[in-house]
Amino acid sequence: MERLRHYVLVRHGQNWIQLFRFALVGGSGVVVNLFVAIMCKKIGPDENGIFSDLPLTEFNVRWYHVYSTIAFLVANLWNFQLNRLWTFRSAKHAGWFKEYFPFLTVGILGQIVGLGILTLLMHPNSIFSLSTTYFDDSTGFRTRFYWAQLITIAIVTPLSFLLNKFWTFSAVRGRDKVTEPVEESFEREHPKAGI
Repeated sequence: MERLRHYVLVRHGQNWIQLFRFALVGGSGVVVNLFVAIMCKKIGPDENGIFSDLPLTEFNVRWYHVYSTIAFLVANLWNFQLNRLWTFRSAKHAGWFKEYFPFLTVGILGQIVGLGILTLLMHPNSIFSLSTTYFDDSTGFRTRFYWAQLITIAIVTPLSFLLNKFWTFSAVRGRDKVTEPVEESFEREHPKAGI
């Protein structure tokens, strides 16, 4: 049990710190995301209205998809900059664009999954649809779109963390590890070998 605790807490302690920082940055990103989504809903057309028909299908893109995507793009840029400077501290290791495009790609993958989840939560015929009885849009706390957006973010965030840690910011993995030359390590372990 002690070895497991050591393995989880000590050996992977840096991962836990990064996850905590990523969560804090993500929390601020959620605030940014929801703020932008709320502003889009207040300024733009009805979120359930049709933005565009999908050619050759009976499906369409709704305004809530557009609002969610705009909110994602703003929050993605916000999160990238904070994660780059604080969570993964990679500003000195790779160029901004070199890290941003993988981060954006991961975000777009998450956004595609998120749009699917959002559709399931918003579409009235979905078994996962949020109840229009309770979420009747009578107040901000009872607005279906806001809750659907929040639930979507909560589901997509763990996937985003893993992909960003192991792909986007992979150049800085392990840079905090102290390495010593093999000779010094050998001499410390076998002090009489050099005599």
